[in-house]
Amino acid sequence: MQTIRRSYLSIVLVVVVALLLAACAGAAAPAAPAAPSDSAAAPEAATTEAASAEAAAPTGDAIPIGVAVAQTSNVALFGQEQVLGAQLAEQYFNEQGGVNGTPIQLVLQDTAGEEAGAINAFQTLINGNVVAIIGPTLSQQAFAADPFAEKAGVPVIAPSNTAKGIPQIGPYTSRVSAPVAKVAPNALAAALKINPEIKKVAVAFAQNDAFSNSETGTFQNAITDTFGLELVTVQTFQTTDTDFTTQASNILNAAPDLVVISGLAADGANLIKQLRDLGYTGLIVGGNGLNTANIFPVCQAQCDGILVAQAYSPMLDSAVNKMLVDTYSGAQGKTPGQFTAQAFAAVQVIVEALKAVDAKTPLKEMALVDLRNALNAELLSGAKYDTPLGLISFDPEGEINQEQFYVAQIKMDADGANGKFELLK
Repeated sequence: MQTIRRSYLSIVLVVVVALLLAACAGAAAPAAPAAPSDSAAAPEAATTEAASAEAAAPTGDAIPIGVAVAQTSNVALFGQEQVLGAQLAEQYFNEQGGVNGTPIQLVLQDTAGEEAGAINAFQTLINGNVVAIIGPTLSQQAFAADPFAEKAGVPVIAPSNTAKGIPQIGPYTSRVSAPVAKVAPNALAAALKINPEIKKVAVAFAQNDAFSNSETGTFQNAITDTFGLELVTVQTFQTTDTDFTTQASNILNAAPDLVVISGLAADGANLIKQLRDLGYTGLIVGGNGLNTANIFPVCQAQCDGILVAQAYSPMLDSAVNKMLVDTYSGAQGKTPGQFTAQAFAAVQVIVEALKAVDAKTPLKEMALVDLRNALNAELLSGAKYDTPLGLISFDPEGEINQEQFYVAQIKMDADGANGKFELLK
């Protein structure tokens, strides 16, 4: 991975100082707003807004773009893939000349898996004068942290926040992650195509995760209203759970033809493993949280056959996607997944939007507050971007416009050590 020079940037020095101060001061987090639409700003957010308004736009050797994702905690299986995707984009676009000759530079912050971690990461990046923020990993974190960026006028690109209401957090929040309502029902249709005799469906979801709550609502409505199937049981669990004996037993007692699971990688895959261990042999549909090869070490051979709807396919025939697949596969020994591709796309749309802004008014002549506003306006202008996800754009509210979606079925090797997502036609 090519390393971009960082040490001489005054902007980055601000970030470093902020990190050192945070390390000395401890891990106390500012309180989250009461709700995503809460108009009362915390004192920290007000300070950030004032400081940013006076700051000059980034000049010199690199343009800082914040990346706030979960590199640690139970969400790290997603966040680490997002870091890889963002770094591949950084390398690729800098090799292509960056923003009209000026390189970009990622400024990484670890949100871990909680709201407080996301708020701290966003505050550090906002105070560090990044032009935009990519993140956080979870929708629940976005509802807590994005309002701070909104108050400071910092554009946010959500790389994996698919819950209902994300773009509505505010005018500076957009997403490259298609909403669950558009993606999830495709997996149910695929299950019925494989087994037209499906009548009874069991559902399980992580009740402490905002995305899983949103996704299961979509699944349950589609099960009963769209497909006319019987919902025989709804089981809940926590993303931190490791023992799913009760939920798995209750599902088996309901004798479903199909099980639908909305959770994160570790908990969702553990539930699948224990469900199979207790004797369930029917089809399983996994939500977006299971849309990663990082579940393979958890459920191993018992991952085989899981159906997952996807907003990305490594088989998409485009130059930028082929580059991503080849580069990622060469470094990681496997094909990239949706979390990697969406993080790459998030960096890409920022870079291409910055190019358009710079072509109108040189970035070096703009105050940071003006640059952030101009960048956000360009993102919401309806411009189209040819990304690894396909051709995408944003509507005026920040919602992604994406035409093509996929459904894949996991195929594991006989020993359960390796597997792959095979697209269904």
